[in-house]
Amino acid sequence: MFLELLAFSSLLILPLLFFILKLSGNSKTNSNSKLPKSYPIISSFPALYKNYANRLPWFTELLQDSPTSTITMHHSLGCQPATSSSPPTRPWSSTSSRQSSTSTKRASPSVQLSTTSLAMGFSTPTVTIGSSNLPATEPCILDFQDILQRFAFDNICRIGFGYDPEYLLPSLPQAKFAVAFDNEVQISSERFSSTRPVWKIKRALGIGSESHLHCVVSNVREFANTTVKQKKHEMDEEKTLESHDLLSRFLSTGHSDEKFVTDIVISFTLAGRDTTSAALTWFFWLISNHPKVENQILKEINEKTETGARYDEAKEMVYTHVAICESMRLYPPVPTDNKEAVEDDVLPDGTKVKNGTTVTYHVYVMGRMEQIWGKDWAEFRPER
Repeated sequence: MFLELLAFSSLLILPLLFFILKLSGNSKTNSNSKLPKSYPIISSFPALYKNYANRLPWFTELLQDSPTSTITMHHSLGCQPATSSSPPTRPWSSTSSRQSSTSTKRASPSVQLSTTSLAMGFSTPTVTIGSSNLPATEPCILDFQDILQRFAFDNICRIGFGYDPEYLLPSLPQAKFAVAFDNEVQISSERFSSTRPVWKIKRALGIGSESHLHCVVSNVREFANTTVKQKKHEMDEEKTLESHDLLSRFLSTGHSDEKFVTDIVISFTLAGRDTTSAALTWFFWLISNHPKVENQILKEINEKTETGARYDEAKEMVYTHVAICESMRLYPPVPTDNKEAVEDDVLPDGTKVKNGTTVTYHVYVMGRMEQIWGKDWAEFRPER
């Protein structure tokens, strides 16, 4: 009886062992000797966890060592995403991005409006920061990154919605919705470092970080929905109201679906606030360490402007423009761009991508590839 039970158990276990052995194959593909070892079931999770805090330099080293600038690495439970630092040779198509065609069509008017509206917004004294905004009357130490985040949030709200949250007042107030935006971005980003079933189970049970995310999302949507309602009320009250903010122009095109417009408000705020503040933080840090670049920028500003930078004048500042681009090469505001394949595909370098696979374009590493930028890729050199 015992032998029969053992034989029967073996029949059940053999398929599992086959699955484990399949996962345990070393993921050192693309002749990359630096890829971490893959273990049964947990695959490369130990290395991913160990290097999470230092993940950008770590992935830089891995991708620089790959002949194709693309790697695939086993995560746990059979997940095998692809990461590439090769500049895209084609746009993300429907085969590599989950996006509703209906939403794309509905959002198309906003794309047409954005450039004009932003130009008009910058041509008016909207994006300003003067001595009256500075939160200190005596010498003190300030968190410059926090100041730039507040600056970006105030101005993105002005340009986007014609609303000033006054987040940059001298008292440095903790605006409820601004804090909610921060928490939402942080928790959502942490999902990428977690195994998908884990955060989905937490969301289903309403526990842990997913419970907190539900609360902050409610706060964000409440802010966005209130903003939309107030703007619609203003437009109803004054039929001739002329406003250059994006929300007014978007509503004037006839969009009446509040949920859709609310989503636009949230997307615009999230996209503009953190990217702007991150880009400015690294830009000022770099020029503070490169006096020659700083002096050249100041010289150009003095030559091109008379009474403060305007939009048309800013377009003529070629050196300032390339200095910002060089800053974002080294420290892109969005270091990675993730997409999920909706059907089997093959990347330009020959990497096979199965349906449901996450594909990451690593912008941060792309800015550090010697074959693109030369041996001096680590130098901040706008002249390149």
